[in-house]
Amino acid sequence: MNPVPDLILYNGTLHTLDEEYPGVTALAVKGNKIVALGADRDILGLAGPGTHTKNLEKKLVLPGFCDTHFHFYEWALNYDSIDFSKTINFSGMEKAIRKKAAQVGPGQWVLGQGFNESEWPENKMPDRGDLDRAAPDNPVCIWRCDLHLAVANSLALRLAGIDEQTKDPDEGVIVRTADGFPTGVLKELAPNLIREAVLPLPESTLLANMEKAMSHAHGLGLTSVHDIRLMGGGEGARALKIWQTLEASGRLTLRCHVALPGEMTDQAIGLGVQSGFGNDRLKLGHLKFFSDGGMGARTGWLTQKYLDADYGMPLTPVNQIEAAVMKADRAGLACMVHAIGDRACREIIAMFGRVEQQGQSRCKIPHRLEHLQMILPEDLEKLSRLKNLAVSCQPNNLSLDISMIDQCVGPRGKYAYTLKSILNTGVPMCLSSDAPVADPNPFAGIYSAVTRKRMNKTPEAGWYPEQALSVDEAVRAYTLTPAESAGCGQLLGSITPGKLADLVVADQNIFEIPLDAIAGTKVWLTLFDGKIVYERQGV
Repeated sequence: MNPVPDLILYNGTLHTLDEEYPGVTALAVKGNKIVALGADRDILGLAGPGTHTKNLEKKLVLPGFCDTHFHFYEWALNYDSIDFSKTINFSGMEKAIRKKAAQVGPGQWVLGQGFNESEWPENKMPDRGDLDRAAPDNPVCIWRCDLHLAVANSLALRLAGIDEQTKDPDEGVIVRTADGFPTGVLKELAPNLIREAVLPLPESTLLANMEKAMSHAHGLGLTSVHDIRLMGGGEGARALKIWQTLEASGRLTLRCHVALPGEMTDQAIGLGVQSGFGNDRLKLGHLKFFSDGGMGARTGWLTQKYLDADYGMPLTPVNQIEAAVMKADRAGLACMVHAIGDRACREIIAMFGRVEQQGQSRCKIPHRLEHLQMILPEDLEKLSRLKNLAVSCQPNNLSLDISMIDQCVGPRGKYAYTLKSILNTGVPMCLSSDAPVADPNPFAGIYSAVTRKRMNKTPEAGWYPEQALSVDEAVRAYTLTPAESAGCGQLLGSITPGKLADLVVADQNIFEIPLDAIAGTKVWLTLFDGKIVYERQGV
């Protein structure tokens, strides 16, 4: 006999992702779990005096979305910084910096993130002089959308101790003029010199920002995230502490797998913790390593030269990554490796093959290959042979990168964002945003995956459209596949009795509307742990 539910959602269009429950229109929730699915009459018949019922007006219901590659802590850390993602030209960037400088006052840091010069009509990378003119009395540092390159003004460089005598940091590049003068452009780990000069946020401010960021995520239909570390940021321990503080105080309203930076491998092994340690809200995720940089900064590691640069660059040497992954694998710590360029993907796929061959894994969840942005057909075949690996790809980055990839590799762009080919290898593929690199809205990601277009709907036929996913494939990669790959498939990822009540209700049915309209889909309601955490107002 079913218990009297606390909540009933009825008159919906439920896409359950569970073959045992096709065509159902209603569901019942008791506590934090789904307890029944069925027709409206049957489910409404379970209601008791205290049951809250909600008419969904035929709207689409999906499992709550999971973003498996989200720099969530860093997103919250910079929640009050300039967002350049909607900036359409060079002068718009300058205007935003001037406005922020006026708001914060002379001497205060002006920080921003998300500019994409390859989409501006000027196609011009800013330098220290441009930022000096925009804010002469403030230290300024702005990050490109891929987070592999930043630009600082003269005052920021001076505060960070960067001048003609400063040597490039390990795995970083200070771009210089012919006579050795820093231009203000910093690649890979070089921007960390700037980060070290910025005073850290007080914990109270960071916690408040985390709560604002979680509320923002609810409005996008996100109920789970994998919080991923940046390279060399030194924030692994503090990020984990902040998530633990939110959980201990009852303020954690997202399910989170927290990654640790690869440099903490020995510490994690020494503590004896394993990936998956935690509860259904907060778990320890993967150790994160970097094999190369990004194509926008021309630091993604390629098998052939860029059209306008060299081969890119490896970051952490592959043999060092392999030694750490081998140790972690034996200790039950799953690892994820950032690989963008086709050479990086080749090397890391081969490395994971050698890890599997050692046959001593204690990992409860698979290792992960992050991005796979450019991969050659012969390496896809090698990928298909791996058994203890999942991949996380970012379709919304495709929308940002079309012009840049065409510019830097030309026709070889056909090997970039090959989502359909990656899915066809049989390796579990999760979709994610890489936010704040790209928009964390899952509907924007689904749109990019199924149309392969920019947000302005160009090119009309899609960019290498043979690599497009179906809507169902994209939805699964944001829901069921992430849950199964993270060892949570028994509790999350589908709308199934006995699973946790994490759901999203959309204002239009993305399986029926034109594909070009999917990016405009809005969240109508988000349910997390059986409670309504977001409800769209004014509709």
